[in-house]
Amino acid sequence: MKDRDLDDIDRRLLRALQADASLSHAALAEAAGSSPASCWRRVRALEETGVLKGPVRLVDAEKVGRGVNVMCQVRMRSHAPDDRNAFEAYLTTRPDVMEAHSMSGEWDYLLRVVAADVAGYERFLMRDLLNHPNVATAASHFALSQVKYTTALPL
Repeated sequence: MKDRDLDDIDRRLLRALQADASLSHAALAEAAGSSPASCWRRVRALEETGVLKGPVRLVDAEKVGRGVNVMCQVRMRSHAPDDRNAFEAYLTTRPDVMEAHSMSGEWDYLLRVVAADVAGYERFLMRDLLNHPNVATAASHFALSQVKYTTALPL
């Protein structure tokens, strides 16, 4: 399903679910301006086409001791497919790496890493990331505060 395949009801459903994934079918129907049965069918279709992924609950990082947020740029030693694949596989094993983006430009990857404190991030950086055989160098940027954070896509 492509963006142009979404009608107004689909968009209203998606906006409502992004705001609160725990809404009942009745509440969704009200938000979308449709019947509960129709909303249920539409949600199922959006799930089947991959537009909607599994529901999650967002956790406050500060309240669970992961308040240090670091943007880490990584430069690779090699861009060979096997080396990139090995590095990306490594990233998937790291629960502290919240996001990993392959980038264009001077740096090869941009990571968002969470840690309990600066010392925890330093351990990750010095003992793990910089010891990975495919990593040449990294640059770290510590977030001072979170000005905006959203998981809701504009629809």
